[in-house]
Amino acid sequence: MANITSFGDDNVRPMSMNNRSMNLFSTFSLWVGANVVVTTVFTGMLLVPDMTFFTALAVILLGSLLGTIPLVLTGNIGTRTGLPTMILTRGAFGTRGALLPSAVNTIILIGWSWIQAYMAGLSLDHAVKFLTGYSNINLFTIFTEIAVVLIIIYGHRGIEATERLIATSMLVLSVIVFGYMFYKFDLGNLITMEASKSPAITVMVGFDIVVATAFSWMSSVSDFNRNCKSEKVSIIGTYFGYITATLVAMGLGATVSGFSILGNMTQTYDPTMLIGQANPALGFIAAIVIFFSVLSTNVMALYSATMSYLAMFPKHSFWIPALVMGIISTIGALLKDWLLEHFQNFLLMVGTLFIPVAAILIVDYYLLKRRNYDAAEIVSGENMTYWYTGGVNYLAYVAYIVGAGFAYFFSYIHPLVTGSTIWTFLLTSVVYWGLMKLGRVSVVAGDSKKAAV
Repeated sequence: MANITSFGDDNVRPMSMNNRSMNLFSTFSLWVGANVVVTTVFTGMLLVPDMTFFTALAVILLGSLLGTIPLVLTGNIGTRTGLPTMILTRGAFGTRGALLPSAVNTIILIGWSWIQAYMAGLSLDHAVKFLTGYSNINLFTIFTEIAVVLIIIYGHRGIEATERLIATSMLVLSVIVFGYMFYKFDLGNLITMEASKSPAITVMVGFDIVVATAFSWMSSVSDFNRNCKSEKVSIIGTYFGYITATLVAMGLGATVSGFSILGNMTQTYDPTMLIGQANPALGFIAAIVIFFSVLSTNVMALYSATMSYLAMFPKHSFWIPALVMGIISTIGALLKDWLLEHFQNFLLMVGTLFIPVAAILIVDYYLLKRRNYDAAEIVSGENMTYWYTGGVNYLAYVAYIVGAGFAYFFSYIHPLVTGSTIWTFLLTSVVYWGLMKLGRVSVVAGDSKKAAV
């Protein structure tokens, strides 16, 4: 088990191989813990009854199989270089150009932490209410965020030790919750349940949402996978951990949604509400599943927010911004229902702002730089290898603006029937690759003309 006897001193310098601590089980557990979470369960709820139960499961499986590939590729950059995600963007955006993505990512991840803190507090409130009858969501939200900060200030060592325990517990408890639902409620009715006649979410949009959920982790994945002991560990652990988690969490959301509607209840994603009325003891277990899952994801979100901050201010100590952002997240989490009302728009905003960043990073590293980043130079910038023009790669920003503009227009103003996530990723990739290739040709042509003169 990782040594967590002192506060973390995590930083953005390359992680050496002999200091890496994540084996295959650790990596698998981390990504199970990352995605068996109430926001993913909530996403599964959105699919039923807009589509049939089996169609929803097929959409979840196919969307995960595809969406996890770019996630794995991004995480593998962290494994190969030993660098966290936002410092890696210097390779494509330039030493100064990477400041804006880092700042935006910090803000977005604090937003994620707001949502997670409230949902964890809500679940813990359900659990305590089942046992004692006492209810105080604000208190339990604050308690949750204190627990998150206490884990984070020990750095990645604290997170790895916690995730192993939480992931294993969540999978076991999830099996209990699923088993009871299938025992208590009629699975046949769920299977034969008809889809809505006027669905708000079509099959293609549902597929796009599942893919977008995987893409939402791309701005953080290297923060953790830089600690993987090998590329094989990084690729296999992340791919199968994330897919397993998505199937469990979204499948749970789709199942609970269907059973709640069939039982003439208000549609819900929360198994606590569905099961607790019939069996308070198992309702308590369901609440604990949700609490642990949200606690796990909140830890990862706030840790990545801290690493994004350090990408801008690398000389600052790790635990101080972690503590400050934990306090900010606690205050924000007290906004309560406003967070859930705007959750789907929040997912769209994440896609708009960060799918283009991920696309540019992947194309730059794997296609343009031929899987070769000088990790030490990215951090120090001493030789100005990634300086571009005045510290900024303006071609990357042009590609980013095109991709983000496309995502915004076809998500908010004129939504595509297919969704915009995959198209945004592909468009940004092609535009960035093309601009960089043309930029190189123009420079060579200019040099040739000068030589001829």
